[in-house]
Amino acid sequence: MSVATENTETFASLNPATGEVVAEHPVHDAAAVAAAVERAREAAGWWRALGWKERRLRLLNVKGSLTRNLNRMAELVHQETGKPLQDAQLETIMAITHLDWAARNTRKVLGPRSVYPGVMAINQKCVLEYQPVGVVGVIGPWNYPVFTPMGSIAYALAAGNAVVFKPSEFTPGVGVFLAELVAAVVPEHPVLQAVTGFGGTGAALASSPGLGKLAFTGSARTAKRVMAACAENLTPIVAECGGKDACIVDADADLDAAADAALWGAMSNAGQTCIGVERVYVVDEAYDKFLGKLTEKAADLRPGFDREAAYGPITMPGQLDVIERHNE
Repeated sequence: MSVATENTETFASLNPATGEVVAEHPVHDAAAVAAAVERAREAAGWWRALGWKERRLRLLNVKGSLTRNLNRMAELVHQETGKPLQDAQLETIMAITHLDWAARNTRKVLGPRSVYPGVMAINQKCVLEYQPVGVVGVIGPWNYPVFTPMGSIAYALAAGNAVVFKPSEFTPGVGVFLAELVAAVVPEHPVLQAVTGFGGTGAALASSPGLGKLAFTGSARTAKRVMAACAENLTPIVAECGGKDACIVDADADLDAAADAALWGAMSNAGQTCIGVERVYVVDEAYDKFLGKLTEKAADLRPGFDREAAYGPITMPGQLDVIERHNE
């Protein structure tokens, strides 16, 4: 988690399990965000001109760098979110797969292709092309701080765009480290930049007239504000927001498997997952047996910050009140 320090130009990223300071990061204001977007616009032109083949090579090199630094990235995720180290390693591996697929398949998906011109233009050739939008802003979440934003960053870069990434104020170090890895592989221009701070930093990015598109992951409440900021410049937005996720157990279900799935879905990452199981509906005939198996399996779970812990602490302090209300 993060709190403002006495110096309003910086803030501290805190380990939610211990309260220790992981690192200090700058609070980027609107001017700093605007400067980052302007640098990204120049970088986007150069990056686009490299072409599909060269971008593919560069992104595969980024993938290799992230793979070599897997344990370092996972440790940072572990420190900033509190999730078990093995979970953080798995998350980083999933982010690496995003990079790999984007690098290898973007030209096949987005490259020029001939299309049927229609009877009226039968003697003409028609080619469909997808053009980069220029600068893509990405506002990432704290619960999966490397995997989730990579779903936007990798594909935006592969398509020829530059990216300005605003990580959550609870996990700023992950975003900064990711940008450093990319800069080491692509030193010519800042095709991926990280800007850190609180809501004001994200608002400055969303309202920037230099953006061609914005990708946001977070709560529906915040998404409404982000969409309103994007609307000022008619900036297209992709928003992934939370919801209520149900598990349904029928009478003929494998109850052991169902209990395993329900428990993992509800408790992995301490329940801090946008597609985590929040409600379980069980038909009457299976209810008692299912509940017994679920209770038995749940008894073996242990929270903590060590490698053997089943799940870690709650990352965002304000969520503790929500959890307490669930028990009322």
